[in-house]
Amino acid sequence: MTTKLERIVRPQETKQGYEKVFLFLREKLLGGALRPGDLLLPERELAEQLEVSRPVVREALRALAMVGVVDIRERVGTFVKKPDVSVLGDIFAFTLAQDGGVIEDIMQARVAIECQAIRLACQRITPKDLEEVSQALLRIKETIDSPDEGGDADFEFHSAIVRASKSDTLISMYTAMRPLFIRLHKERRAVVQTDPALKPQIIDDHRKIFRALAERDAESADEQLRIHFQIGDERRYQATYATALR
Repeated sequence: MTTKLERIVRPQETKQGYEKVFLFLREKLLGGALRPGDLLLPERELAEQLEVSRPVVREALRALAMVGVVDIRERVGTFVKKPDVSVLGDIFAFTLAQDGGVIEDIMQARVAIECQAIRLACQRITPKDLEEVSQALLRIKETIDSPDEGGDADFEFHSAIVRASKSDTLISMYTAMRPLFIRLHKERRAVVQTDPALKPQIIDDHRKIFRALAERDAESADEQLRIHFQIGDERRYQATYATALR
């Protein structure tokens, strides 16, 4: 006969256990009670406190360890880790990529992040940051005929601006969504190849954004960035309209 803590774990119990462990850690982390490097309670005590079995706690912690939230050290204990943005970003991007209807939401998130970032960058940008944006602008011109390389160049230009904001939160959010943003840049560059008239506009938009940034004109930089985003808005609308007519 198995004990209560050793019984077979049912799927529903596992799901609820994961949720309890996750919510427990989220509450403690957001509340400041747990910080990276802190040691969690032993499995037995954590199971009793959360009213789940030890196997559920163990599996939940293993799942959290896989995404870099905790570090399980054999015969020592489980420690809170500072999440690895690259790992979380891959998971985040994979989840969103499964739903084709989230593209508009992703774009709105990108607009929000970049517009705030460029305003901060106008205050905080250094000569080194400005040189990075300048080099990315040069790459945009050089790769205007290549959807793949051009998409990478576009992303680097916008990413350099976000980095220049010196906002750790904005940079982390942007980095987490990096795979999706790169995909969007490359998809738009592919559209540009079918409409050559857009090529000079793409270059000119980025040049105007760079000029406003170099002049530290936050209002103009924000405005030019939003004008630039409108190209994507119009193209997505046209694509949706064409699909609906089929």
